[in-house]
Amino acid sequence: MEQPTTIIPPYLPMVVEAEQTTTIGETIIDAEIITEDTRSPFIEANSIPITLESLQNDCVIPNFAKDNEAVISHSQFIGATYQALKDFYRSEQINEPQIRASHIIRGRIPEAINKKSSELLPHEMTQYYERMAFCINVPTIYQDVNGNRLQLSIVGVKSYGRDNLNGKLTAQKFSIAVGFQNTVCCNQCIWTDGYKDDIRALSPGEIYQHTLRLLDTYDMAKHIYLLQSLGDLYLSETQFALILGKMRLYNYLPQRIQRGIPEMLITDSMVNSVARQYYRDPNFKVNGGGELSMWNFYNLLTGACKGSYIDTFLSRQANALTTSLGIAEGLRDEDSGYSWFIS
Repeated sequence: MEQPTTIIPPYLPMVVEAEQTTTIGETIIDAEIITEDTRSPFIEANSIPITLESLQNDCVIPNFAKDNEAVISHSQFIGATYQALKDFYRSEQINEPQIRASHIIRGRIPEAINKKSSELLPHEMTQYYERMAFCINVPTIYQDVNGNRLQLSIVGVKSYGRDNLNGKLTAQKFSIAVGFQNTVCCNQCIWTDGYKDDIRALSPGEIYQHTLRLLDTYDMAKHIYLLQSLGDLYLSETQFALILGKMRLYNYLPQRIQRGIPEMLITDSMVNSVARQYYRDPNFKVNGGGELSMWNFYNLLTGACKGSYIDTFLSRQANALTTSLGIAEGLRDEDSGYSWFIS
């Protein structure tokens, strides 16, 4: 089957005389203003919601210890990505970032060095968050897949724990991904070909350029095509139980066997979540005939990823799609590397 192609021109505003539209493949979609969902699209684990203003005004910025050079702050990371998204999709509606943070690092100013913690005044306390994740939605670019509204989004993750802040100034590590958010359950649909891990940058300007390159190389139409293909295949209860059992075995396989199977980042706790939601999820549970579509299976996996820590969230979300597509391929072709999960 010939795959559709994306015809959105990068870096250029779309000029439409009457009603603005966005094209994904061959489908024309009327642009409309969508009220932003207040539910969190990601990272429920131990993180808290936070505003960009709070990151800018209430949090100190860590330094590299040996030369006292400032790191790229969380707010600068978000700002650079947000600006790149607005410049790339100039004619689209770009929502404000939704942000969550975790692992707070507390401190105090020198004048309060001898005070008890219970006696500290607000202006004497300092803080910053080691880990942060954000999601920016583009609600005017969307598609309906298997009865679910998907809207374009870009997600970024930063953990200062990945950088050597005890040394001198070096390039910092950031993660960004572009994909679609399933507005039914607020799960992220991230495609591995568009996923960029370990982006290294010395300035917000470099993050801006990395983001533009990511958006330019992201094949939106192919991603939608792959997601739609998952709705054409179904798992029986026996096949579903076999897949979950093999997922539990995967991490304990001898190395010589594991090397012959594509990488899987699904943990035992995520497998438990998928098994529980197989019967309980209001949107993606098994149907009355005892069958589960691969689309629903994929969404159960992405739902289980929402309990991951921030620094592992993106890699697991991307791997969820790779694994789902691989198992779908294994259902069609016994010679697939993923056929081990269903054989």
